[in-house]
Amino acid sequence: MLKILFILTGLNYAGAENQVVQLCRGFRSRGHQALVVSMVEPEAYLEELGELGVEVRSLGMAKGVPDPRGILRLRQIIKEFGPDVVHSHLVHANILARITRLFVKMPVLICTAHNVNEGGKLREWLYRMTDPLCELTTNVSEEAVRQYVERKVVPRHKIKFMPNGITLGSFGQGRDKEWLADELGIAADSFVWLAVGRLVPEKDYPNLFAAFTAVLKQYPGSVLLVAGTGPERPALEKQCRELGIEDQVKLLGLRKDIPALMRFADAYVMSSQWEGFPMVLLEASASGLPMVVTDVGGNREAVLDGVSGLLVPPEDSQQLSDRMLEMMSLSTVELAAMGEQARKHVSERFDMEVIVTQWTRIYELKGISPGV
Repeated sequence: MLKILFILTGLNYAGAENQVVQLCRGFRSRGHQALVVSMVEPEAYLEELGELGVEVRSLGMAKGVPDPRGILRLRQIIKEFGPDVVHSHLVHANILARITRLFVKMPVLICTAHNVNEGGKLREWLYRMTDPLCELTTNVSEEAVRQYVERKVVPRHKIKFMPNGITLGSFGQGRDKEWLADELGIAADSFVWLAVGRLVPEKDYPNLFAAFTAVLKQYPGSVLLVAGTGPERPALEKQCRELGIEDQVKLLGLRKDIPALMRFADAYVMSSQWEGFPMVLLEASASGLPMVVTDVGGNREAVLDGVSGLLVPPEDSQQLSDRMLEMMSLSTVELAAMGEQARKHVSERFDMEVIVTQWTRIYELKGISPGV
């Protein structure tokens, strides 16, 4: 049995956090033990992790405030738990774990980045300076790995591409619209676009709303659903009113029924300015949704252009609207075929069982063998 300690900046409804929860599920199903440590107070997934028998501990740190006491608290948790491997995720947790290793024994430390850019030159400098304190850095897209090496954030021989994975059984296919159509007030024959993600600048929802305004000129009955919360909501509501699309764009806030929304939608759309490797694209693929997404980060690794979806340049509402219109012009059979290709692609490359096996091999290659 392996004892794995995961460290995260926080626990909320976002891609990296979702991935750690899925890893916990996969490792627990194989008889391994996991502990999750959140630097700040956790806000999500507590019930799900509790059902898996995974304890969650908080370091009690405040967002944006360096606190050296976090090192002492993490040191104590590591001494108590005695992990075989410490696996940190996201830049703050990665740096904290590396520094903490100066004060406590860790048999293996693996650090996972989840984006092409994790916040500028200072953070990249900290990665360089603390690199000797970990065995391996991984990133979630091949493009991110390439850029990290190119910018000398991590030496080539100490970084590895490890994609996110998904539990396929959690996302089914089917387009039964009736029950959600009633709740959301959407006509059963409407073409429904879905976007899922925090309402933050990097997701570039203003670009999406501008594109959707053009789409409505040809398909006035279409609807855009946006699931997520964030600080940009007031500005986005204002933009919808100014564009006159407030009746066709539905800001749903936080939703815990994303699989159902994906079964309900006809297509998925993403307008991000940058990404790492979005979990949500794997979820949309597993749901059999054709996609129109910006060609940033690892998106082209998740979406096969012209096969399972369409790629567009970022920050270009004209091309985004053109590709959305192109997809809407496809027949039902053509849309279904594109969605089937999406599901096939994700099942072949990103099934969580495969990903857990790959992580286990990585842990073992760093000197750990189950049962030892």
